[in-house]
Amino acid sequence: MFFAWWKRRRRARLLAEPFPASWRDILQRNVVHYTRLGDEQQHELERRVQVFVAEKNWEGCKGLDVTDEMRVTIAAQACLLVLAFPEEYYDHVLSVLIYPTAFVAPDVEITRAGIVIEGSEARTGEAWYRGPVIVSWEDALAGGRQEEPGHSLVLHEFAHQLDMRGGRELDGTPPLPSRELAVLWADVMEREFQQLCRDCRSGRRPLIDCYGTKNRAEFFAVATETFFERPAAMAARQPELFSTLRDYYRQDPRL
Repeated sequence: MFFAWWKRRRRARLLAEPFPASWRDILQRNVVHYTRLGDEQQHELERRVQVFVAEKNWEGCKGLDVTDEMRVTIAAQACLLVLAFPEEYYDHVLSVLIYPTAFVAPDVEITRAGIVIEGSEARTGEAWYRGPVIVSWEDALAGGRQEEPGHSLVLHEFAHQLDMRGGRELDGTPPLPSRELAVLWADVMEREFQQLCRDCRSGRRPLIDCYGTKNRAEFFAVATETFFERPAAMAARQPELFSTLRDYYRQDPRL
């Protein structure tokens, strides 16, 4: 109880400070999604960024010096996912580790221990259960600037973190707010996952990246990328999937 009170008080002090103008410039320059939000949503995202930046342990790897540009750019993309979730700051994520570019890591698959690693030999990101999120700065920046629409490393890794809120085992189903959505989710997500597998096997060019066929956790992560990166296309081509994700994230990125 004392810790919760202390955390609320600390956050209130953080949010009493004005959002730095230099940070707003970073958002305007590096986070396309921020520029498309209304004034009220921009203000809310700024609040989330203030807390996220202050509360996480930021570490540079391979000699990288972590800058405010890196912190703010990554934090804004992570917080975009939970913009409509009440007071959500990924408390279970303790650290963000940043490499300059893709990095070499041991070949580890998703396990019951809750480890998620993206890529093959050269990794661009990792998400660990109750541990760090690890990202390549080059790829995090490219995703924020939408240099390759439909792909966002930070959105992908933090979608895994939302999945892990339900426990170590990743299954593509984060904790859901209602039984109705849970029933809908089980039906729609499974059908869409199976359809993606069929499309990718047959050589069709689906809207969602075929990396999502690896397992249901990866499907949720790449579907999240597409939902935020190409919402109009998803709404037109996969309306049930779009509406299910809209109900979960409680926002409509088309607006």
